[in-house]
Amino acid sequence: MAMANALALALLAAAVAASVLSLPPASLAVTSPYVRPRPRATLSLLKDSDDAATDGQTPQQVHISAVGSDSMRVTWITGDDAPATVEYGKSSGQYSSSATGSTDTYSYVLYHSGKIHNAVIGPLEPSTTYYYRCSNNTSRELSFRTPPASLPFKFVVAGDLGQTGWTESTLRHIAAADYDMLLLPGDLSYADRYQPLWDSFGRLVEPLASARPWMVTEGNHEIEKIPLFEPHSFKAYNARWRMPYDAGASPSGSNLYYSFDVAGGAVHVIMLGSYTDYAAGTAQHRWLQGDLAGIDRAKTAFVVALVHAPWYNSNEAHQGEGDDMRAAMEDLLYGSRVDAVFAGHVHAYERFARAYAGKANPCGPVYVTIGDGGNREGLAEKYMEPQPATSAFREASFGHGRLEVANATHALWTWHRNDDDEAVVVDQAWITAVASNPACNK
Repeated sequence: MAMANALALALLAAAVAASVLSLPPASLAVTSPYVRPRPRATLSLLKDSDDAATDGQTPQQVHISAVGSDSMRVTWITGDDAPATVEYGKSSGQYSSSATGSTDTYSYVLYHSGKIHNAVIGPLEPSTTYYYRCSNNTSRELSFRTPPASLPFKFVVAGDLGQTGWTESTLRHIAAADYDMLLLPGDLSYADRYQPLWDSFGRLVEPLASARPWMVTEGNHEIEKIPLFEPHSFKAYNARWRMPYDAGASPSGSNLYYSFDVAGGAVHVIMLGSYTDYAAGTAQHRWLQGDLAGIDRAKTAFVVALVHAPWYNSNEAHQGEGDDMRAAMEDLLYGSRVDAVFAGHVHAYERFARAYAGKANPCGPVYVTIGDGGNREGLAEKYMEPQPATSAFREASFGHGRLEVANATHALWTWHRNDDDEAVVVDQAWITAVASNPACNK
C-alpha cells in the first residue's frame, strides 16, 4: 500500500510539473485576440402563470444548497398551498426518509410570489446519489449527488448568468462536466425588478441546480430597491436563494455573506457581500475577522473567497468599483493566506497572478474575474493598456471556470470559453496552496 501511495504521488507530481511547464510563464501577460460571435437574444422563458410563480401544487424551480457537512437544503416553489415536505432515499421511487421545513411568500409592488418552500434533509452519505420528491408530488422525481467528504473536490465557478442564448450554452457545458458544487459570485436572474424573470430563471437552472448544490452570493442586480415603493434591498434574492448563513462553526447572521467547508474541511469557502456594509467595524467585517481566525490551516489546505465587484480589474468596465471593499478587507485575506478570490460584475474573463496591495506577491491570492456566464448586457470588450504586469490572461468572451482541488497542495484552475459553442479550455493554471509555501508562513 505504501509503495502504491508513493507511486500515485510521484505520478501526480509529474503531471503537475508537466502542466506547469506547458503554461505560459507567470510574467507573460496575455490579452487574447479572439473575436467573439454576435450577441444572442434573451431567452423566452416566461409563462402565463408567472404572476403566481407556477401552477398548482406541482413543484418547480427546485434547487439545492449545502448545509453543514452532511445535509442539503431543498428549495422549491408551488403556485398553491402544498406541504413543505421532501421525501428522499437512495433508490428511485423508494423514499426511506422525509423532512418538513417551512413556507414563505413575498410581494413586490403588484407581484405576489408563489409558495416558497425550504426543507433541510440529512444526514446524508458523501458521494451518494439520492432520489427525492417535493410536496408529496408523485409526478416529479429528482435526484442529486452529494459532494465527497475528502479531496479531490471539483468546483464549477460561473458568474453573471442571466437568461440568454449564451446562458443556455454555458449551462449546457457545465452540465457536461463532472463536478461536485457550483459557486456563483452574484448576478443571477437579471430580473431587475421584473419579478416573473426570477421564476423563469428558476426554471432555466433547475436541471443543474436540483442535481448539484449551488452556493451563491449577491450582485448588484439582486438589490432591486425602489425608494418609497420597495425600501428593502434583496427581497427576492433572500426569499428565493437562502444560503447556510446560520449554520457551521461561523454563522454570519446575514444571507448576504457566509462561509462553509467542503471535502471534510480541506477547503474553506468564504462568500462575501459586495453590496452590504463591509468597512472596518461593520457586522460583515467583524464576522470575516472571526471566520478567518477560526481556520486551522493544518487541516484546511485551501481557502477561497467570492465577491461580486472585482478587487483587481484591468477592464475599462466597472473600474474602481471594488476598491473600497479591497481597502477594507484585503489585509484580512492576505494575512490569512487566502489562496484565490473569484469575482463577477465585469462581463469578461481575467486571471491575475498572486497579488497584494496592487503588486505581484507570492503570498497573495490569485484573483480571477469570471462575470461571463451569459448576461443580457453583453461583454465588456475594452481593456486598459498597457496590460498590468499582474494580469496574466484576459479575454472578453462568455464561458465558465472549473477549480479542481487535487490534494492538499495543488488545485487546477481552467477557464472554458463557450463563444464557439464548445467548452474549449483557453486558460489554465496550477494553484499551489499558500499554506504549503514556507516563505509565506514565517
